[in-house]
Amino acid sequence: MRQSNNGKDNWIRIKLSAPPELADALSNFLTEAGAQGVFQENSVSPFAEQLLEQPPEVSPRETLQAFIPDDAQAEDRIASITDYLKNLADLFPELEPAGLAVEMVSDPGWGEEWKKYFKPFRVGRSIIIKPTWERHVSRNGDTVIEIDPGMAFGTGQHASTLMCLESIEDILGKDLSAGANVLDVGTGTGILGIAAARLGAKEVVCIDIDEKAVEVARENAAINNVAGRLDIRKSEPSAISGLFSLIVANITSKPLIGMRDDFVSLLRFGGCLVISGIMEQDKEELERHFLAAPFHLCRLRRKKEWLCYVLRKGVDS
Repeated sequence: MRQSNNGKDNWIRIKLSAPPELADALSNFLTEAGAQGVFQENSVSPFAEQLLEQPPEVSPRETLQAFIPDDAQAEDRIASITDYLKNLADLFPELEPAGLAVEMVSDPGWGEEWKKYFKPFRVGRSIIIKPTWERHVSRNGDTVIEIDPGMAFGTGQHASTLMCLESIEDILGKDLSAGANVLDVGTGTGILGIAAARLGAKEVVCIDIDEKAVEVARENAAINNVAGRLDIRKSEPSAISGLFSLIVANITSKPLIGMRDDFVSLLRFGGCLVISGIMEQDKEELERHFLAAPFHLCRLRRKKEWLCYVLRKGVDS
């Protein structure tokens, strides 16, 4: 990481202006390209939508901001983003091409940026996700999860995370007892593992390959008083042992496919696997690997162009 003259880290701000139809795909790609936080403007949070009598009008353009480290890989990252924008323009000629602006910044102020776009919202029947700095009066029976994103990915607002949370609520509420043990793969802020613990899971193992994500997840576990039930590690699934009654992996299609054999080994007979972070365009390839023994499809969720699969091992639902 290069530093500016005042000793602060330098970052590169990526600013995209794009049609709303492309916003989620771009946000996902920026994260995969190494962006440390993606902020989407001109959008309405899930919680705010619930308070509106009429659906919000769709803005003709969405603005996305992302920050990538100014390091040896910066030029390659920017080149990959530029190529991706060109590919999107070819795939969707009917849409106005996305615009790209790049600038160098010093100390972008992560905390203040997150606070602009992260407000309390409800997921499923009883889950409330709220940032640590916001006040919220919950209803009786609500499960409130407090999250401080830091520089890790995952506030719960992304469609794939919302579907994972809904699936966890359904599975732990109906199919699994309070003695369930859970593996959260690619934990990010720890939001899915924390949700599982708050909904009754006895033990939760959360893994991520990013050291910062592990640090943030541990902080969030402490905030939510579940640190004693969460084992948070920097690890790949291949390094984990034991059997789990529920595995949740909110990543992307390619790494999910690469982890399939690990999921088979780690999931106990009759256990549930929830996989998300999958785009509609990757559906066919993903299903070739996962809609086959020993997995059986229990449910397929869709939000926008994102998919979430709930699978069971060895039991035909």
